[in-house]
Parts: sequence; structure tokens; C-alpha cells
Amino acid sequence: MTDTRFDVVGIGNAIVDVLGHADDHALAELGLAKGAMTLIDADTAATLYERMGPAVECSGGSAANTVAALASLGGRGAFVGKVRDDELGGIFRHDIRTLGIAFDTDPAADGASTARCLIFVTPDAQRTMQTYLGACVDLGPEDIDAAVIGAARVTYLEGYLWDPPRAKEAFVKAATIAHEAGRAVSLSLSDPFCVDRHRAEFLELLNDHVDVLFANETEIVSLYQAPGFDAALQQVRGHCRIAALTRSEKGSVVISGDEVHVLDPEPVEHVIDTTGAGDAYAAGFLFGLTRGHGLAQCGRIGSIAAAEVISHFGARPETPLDALVAGRLG
Repeated sequence: MTDTRFDVVGIGNAIVDVLGHADDHALAELGLAKGAMTLIDADTAATLYERMGPAVECSGGSAANTVAALASLGGRGAFVGKVRDDELGGIFRHDIRTLGIAFDTDPAADGASTARCLIFVTPDAQRTMQTYLGACVDLGPEDIDAAVIGAARVTYLEGYLWDPPRAKEAFVKAATIAHEAGRAVSLSLSDPFCVDRHRAEFLELLNDHVDVLFANETEIVSLYQAPGFDAALQQVRGHCRIAALTRSEKGSVVISGDEVHVLDPEPVEHVIDTTGAGDAYAAGFLFGLTRGHGLAQCGRIGSIAAAEVISHFGARPETPLDALVAGRLG
């Protein structure tokens, strides 16, 4: 295989994030489940936006954030996701291409508008996300370009996108193409509520198609309905080649067969906003993996990337990650 144009191609929701501050009382008044991602309709999105107060808008989406952080590390990324041919869709397309990421998915000419995620950040840096998927749900197998998938060392699937039926077909098609081309497939479980909705299907996807799994502690425990993290760790061992499991302030654990690495978190002076921490960790890990680093080094790069993202407002790096990693790793 001579065509390796990309390190990672991410497939996920193309979303414009709207970030604002809120306290626990405000969340309770709005009836929002703190720390979770909840799918909402267009009317609810409009109502919440009106009550949100001052906000910052920026392109987001989990897999898109991962390839954005990958680009900051010096990696070569591509993205597959659906937007509408509207103003927000134009902003998303401009933002991601400006980073040097290939994004050629055809926009929808009609139907729902470009997706948006209203993110309420509380003083403890937790984020509560209300997501209107809009045009994202129109992604289908016809949007999967075999040439792009085959040219990427890793195809990275965003668990959030598993809800729409045709997106599932797109995931399986992409994973099949990737493996036929001798490439790796990675999955992020994304959110415990996603796991609760799709546990059986995620386990099937993991067993049949996934080489590298990303999950946080809550997600992996939920996936296996285990009594605790250690029990879940033992169950995931035989279900994929590599599992990278994040544990917030406890760091992360990377497991591959009999190989286990327990990694401390990178120090952060002030945690401002945890939005995008897992996305950045995945970017750093996959960057290291595509560069042939050992698993412990991959986890360390992921931790450095995540630490940068949680040190400021917003889900994408503000400091170039390539220089930051070079400085930390010497």
C-alpha cells in the first residue's frame, strides 16, 4: 500500500459548538442532566440558546476535534461529516480546512440545518451538552470515499454518530474498507448515555471491527455492566487489540493483551473546561501510534494534548501541540 496520505480519517458529527458559563442552579432550572450529552430537537435548541447568555461559537464535534488536535501535533488528517449548505455549514467547512484537514463530504442542499451543540460549562469545569444533530443524521454510506479510507493509517469512528441508522451503515462500510486495505479502525465510545442506548451494538462493533478503543472510566464500566473499573478492564482485554481508558485526574490505563501501562495525568495549573479532553487524548494517542511509538509513549502524548485542552475554554488546542509535546518529552 503506497497511498498513505492521511494518518487519521475521522468520521463523526459536524457540529458548531456554542459554549457558555452556567452554575448548577441554572442547570437545574433548565432541567439539564449535568455532565451528560443530551440530544434535543430544533425548538429546544432555540429555547436553550435564548436562555444561555453570552456564548462563544466555534467549530466542534468529537471526531472533528480529534483530527484538529492531530493537525496541531503535525499529523495529516481527513474528516467525514455532514453539514447543510447554510451559514454554519460554511463556517464549519472553512474552519476545518484552514487547519489543513481534508474535508470533502458534499453538503446537504435541503433538509435540516447544520448541527449545533450548546455547551454549559459549570465552575467545576464540567460540561453539559445539549446537541441538535440537524444535518448530521443525513450522513450515509454514500458519503464514505473508499480512496480516502484506504489512504488513512487509522479510521476513527465517533460513538456519538451511532444513533442515526444510515450512519451505522457508513461506519461498517468504512471499517470494512479500512481492514481490506490493511488499515486500523478505532472507536470512541463518546458518552455513557450512548453506551446505555447501544450497548449490544457497540459490543458487536467492538468484536467485529475495532482495533483501538477509547473510553473513559464511566463508559467502559457501563459497556460491560461491570462492578468497577478493574473488572471492566479485564473484560475489554480480549475484545480489541488496544484499549486506551481515561480516568480524569487518575490519568489513563492502556492495555494490549498482557501489556498494561498505568499513566499519570499531565499536570494542569487550573482546569477551566473539560470539553474535548477525550478527543485530544485520542488525537495524541493515535498520532503516537501512527509514528510507531510504544503504547506508554502514545498515552503520554495523549495526556499532554488533553492537559492543554482542559486548561482553557473550548475544545481545540490554543497552543501548538507539536511544540508542547516536543518540550515535554525532550
